[in-house]
Amino acid sequence: MSFYCRAKEKRNRLSLLLQRHEFHEKTHSSTSGHLAKHTRVSPEEAVKWGESFDKLLSHKDGLEAFTRFLKTEFSEENIEFWIACEEFKKSKEPQQITLKAKAIYEKFIQTDAPQEVNLDFHTKEITTKNITQPTLHSFDAAQSRVYQLMEQDSYTRFLKSDIYLDLIEGRPQRPTNLRRRSRSLTYNEFQDVKSDVSIWL
Repeated sequence: MSFYCRAKEKRNRLSLLLQRHEFHEKTHSSTSGHLAKHTRVSPEEAVKWGESFDKLLSHKDGLEAFTRFLKTEFSEENIEFWIACEEFKKSKEPQQITLKAKAIYEKFIQTDAPQEVNLDFHTKEITTKNITQPTLHSFDAAQSRVYQLMEQDSYTRFLKSDIYLDLIEGRPQRPTNLRRRSRSLTYNEFQDVKSDVSIWL
């Protein structure tokens, strides 16, 4: 391969790497902006959410604020599973119950599920057996366990978070800082880019 061809190939590679990095930056910026969306909640209402976890989840804005908080900790699968269970229990048609139960199980319960929730072996085994012949109560044990985990762990931290403190103080919501799940340029890739650039500069 000629020197010109190698240089051209490396330029293309550099362009791809930089485009990937720029895409991650824009995605992160867009997500943070979305999470900073203003919610009109009175401080008096927000204070009530500190009285109990149930009061927090029973209020639409409380649920939204708690979900935003969980996203900053990358544990939103817990509240999303809880919400999915609440919606599932509204199902009426047998076919609908079967399809939704399968979808919830595959998304949140089965091993290596895309949003697997943290369940003990006993609860997971019970839930797995329940969906072989699903009913509206198939996920009760799992939902109760996840609720308990959120109440004892995440809820306590939520009450100390900037998201909640800003609400009870009546302050404008600030952008939510997320640790990036998406991969930016690694150190090795950056070194490759530097060497690639030196060839054709």
